[in-house]
Amino acid sequence: WDPKDVEVTVVGGHAGKTILPLLSRVQNAQWDQETLEKLYNRIQFGGDEVVQAKDGAGSATLSMAYAGARFANSLLRAMGGEQGVSECAFVESSVTEAPFFSTRIELTEEGVGKIHEVGELSEWEQANFDEMLPVLQQQIQKGIDFAKGN
Repeated sequence: WDPKDVEVTVVGGHAGKTILPLLSRVQNAQWDQETLEKLYNRIQFGGDEVVQAKDGAGSATLSMAYAGARFANSLLRAMGGEQGVSECAFVESSVTEAPFFSTRIELTEEGVGKIHEVGELSEWEQANFDEMLPVLQQQIQKGIDFAKGN
């Protein structure tokens, strides 16, 4: 397989350990546990890696811009009537106990048409999911409190 054609569902949040890529779902990929853990870490802390490479003189804005452009293009395709357009997005949902959560969503002409459940996780992903959810809930509450106070 060609890595540029790989789609990885990412669930959870937007910071560090709350980012949970579901690498167990990548078709035709076979990694040993050590390689998986390295990949998870690079995905979770890739933004930090960019900041370090820039000696603190910037952030991973190009990555954020690409993600925003990709999402906007997907939304425009869905608004144009294309069926089956999906992306991962951090949205208000009841998928977990957290009031907001990133999971795969389907886009329609009206916006978010369906919010998918997290689904089956590998044992390692489940352990990380269980560890990150309380952290994510704290981050969400901090954001809500900030919004209410400003």
